[in-house]
Amino acid sequence: MPQLQARARDSLEQHGGVDPVAFPRLISLLKYVDGDYSDAATFRALRTALGTARQPAHYLAIPPALFGTVVEQLVSSGGASAGARVILEKPFGRDLSSAPRPQRDPPWDIR
Repeated sequence: MPQLQARARDSLEQHGGVDPVAFPRLISLLKYVDGDYSDAATFRALRTALGTARQPAHYLAIPPALFGTVVEQLVSSGGASAGARVILEKPFGRDLSSAPRPQRDPPWDIR
């Protein structure tokens, strides 16, 4: 967790600055759960870590081939219910022709 907090601070310092009042609140809300993307237990642990969060933001810095697997696991665990956000880190594809695919035809629906 200290690494995630340091990365958040570094990013904010590089891209706009750190609000000394807001930053402690922000890092208190950050959660990190490690596990296997294909293991439902990972997503149950994530749901537990989210506690009473109603609109979590899931930041996925993973290969595009795993987007569907992870989103489906989030949905089935209750971690991506109405109001949740799933943020996909670029690149979206393996090359230029495959880049827009997740936006054009996503293999999931979390509405």
